[in-house]
Amino acid sequence: MTTIPIPAPALPTHRAAEAAAESPVARPRRSTPYAQLTTAVQSAGLMARRRGHYWVRIAATTTAFAAVVASTVLLRDSWLVLLLAPAVALVLTQFAFLGHDGAHRQIFATHTSNEWAARIFAALLTGLSYGWWMGKHNKHHQAPNKRGTDTDIESDVVSFHEEAAASRRGLLRWATARQGWWFIPLLLLAGWNLHADSVRSLVSGRGTKRRWVDSSLILVHWAAYLTFLVLVLGPGIGAAFLAVHMGAFGVSMGGAFAPNHVGMPIVARETKVDFIRRQVLMSRNISGGWFVDLFMGGLNFQVEHHLFPSMPRPNLRQAQPFVRQFCLDHGIEYTETSLAGSYKDIVRYLNRVGLAARDPFSCPLVAQLRA
Repeated sequence: MTTIPIPAPALPTHRAAEAAAESPVARPRRSTPYAQLTTAVQSAGLMARRRGHYWVRIAATTTAFAAVVASTVLLRDSWLVLLLAPAVALVLTQFAFLGHDGAHRQIFATHTSNEWAARIFAALLTGLSYGWWMGKHNKHHQAPNKRGTDTDIESDVVSFHEEAAASRRGLLRWATARQGWWFIPLLLLAGWNLHADSVRSLVSGRGTKRRWVDSSLILVHWAAYLTFLVLVLGPGIGAAFLAVHMGAFGVSMGGAFAPNHVGMPIVARETKVDFIRRQVLMSRNISGGWFVDLFMGGLNFQVEHHLFPSMPRPNLRQAQPFVRQFCLDHGIEYTETSLAGSYKDIVRYLNRVGLAARDPFSCPLVAQLRA
């Protein structure tokens, strides 16, 4: 058996002995390189639950939410209260990240506890259907950036691949040719789009398990939120607050998820890719410190997350040396850039894809030759 050289960073502060008992990853066969990587990561205790970390994070996020609500009440008679709407969006995004972690079984020991935690964070606190999100997210993890499987690269507005760009017509065709510059402003509408997709899935019932549970929690969310806006802020300021909040929510959510895969290779429907390359080559890590960790909810370690979806968020940084060395030893390209660099890559990529939407006879030189 070939031994894969794996770095030996310091063990995490939590007990490594918990790994074997609590790891949600089944013991792999030791005959493959990935199985050896998995064994090394498990032996370092990186699959162990981090309950203390998550309880502190949940308490801190809840406290921040309460502080924003209290501040909103204090400023209810002033238009300055609109400055708090982005803060609401940021806090709800943190709840959404916790829902993501629960859905991946990162928080608690049992599937039931994680699922209910994810439903509370997603549906009740954020207003998005857990069942809808799980359906699309499972497909994404199954084959990131693959045509026909990953619905995250299929959009009616943004063209993530040339086939989509070439199919655009009319005004959308013109906008697609310049879509890289439109992408970041379009994030202001991403929050509305997320909620609309969530509601459509609940109404249709397609691919949404326990949709009545999600529907009930979402109804409670919006009933409480809208009642608060009307009674505390009044209809005028309340409507403005909601608009600012939803715009900031879209930027916060879309701004955290877009750098992970947009601009990375698109896989054709018929192409077969092995598990490791499928997860690594189509993912992009974002370098940075605590701010990037907070802003992106740990998803800045997207490569590690895709290789080990149930690894607790705080352990992803410690897993990076293992994964980076593994990729180096096996000749697999490992992509990492800064947050600003990722957006530059996204804009360039989308503009390049958008060229497929242009009329090939719109070039003055071509038009002259035709004449």
